[in-house]
Amino acid sequence: MKCYYNNPEATAVALKDGWLFTGDMARMDEDGFIYLVDRKKDVIISGGENLYPVQIEDFIRGHNAIKDVAVIGLPDERLGEIAAAIIELKQGCKCTEEEIKSFCAPMPRYKRPRKIIFDDVPRNPTGKIEKPRLRDKYGGASLVTTQTER
Repeated sequence: MKCYYNNPEATAVALKDGWLFTGDMARMDEDGFIYLVDRKKDVIISGGENLYPVQIEDFIRGHNAIKDVAVIGLPDERLGEIAAAIIELKQGCKCTEEEIKSFCAPMPRYKRPRKIIFDDVPRNPTGKIEKPRLRDKYGGASLVTTQTER
């Protein structure tokens, strides 16, 4: 990649010393296998803990009433951010906030979503969750801007 078309600011952020910084976060296991964990801008920092929305989403998707789920960070006075799960139910299924909280009980307490929102999960034409739209809708957009400016 040489640049973003007509966007020198984005190019300056993404290209440094010949390296392309994608914003993807990865981990390597003891055998040297590399796993993509999440996008840096999507990480939620709650009470000093890093929460990776993809891990939480993968867990919640195991519930049989859930069609889709997206986890975003929302502002919180005490913790800085909290995890909020936007949940889209399958046609004809019903589920309550308490049922979702009970389902999430096996997860470590700090990873559990503190806010449950039942709504459609928007996806773009390539199938990617449109988290910026959700952040705009639910008030978490300013958090990503603050984190990426650090």
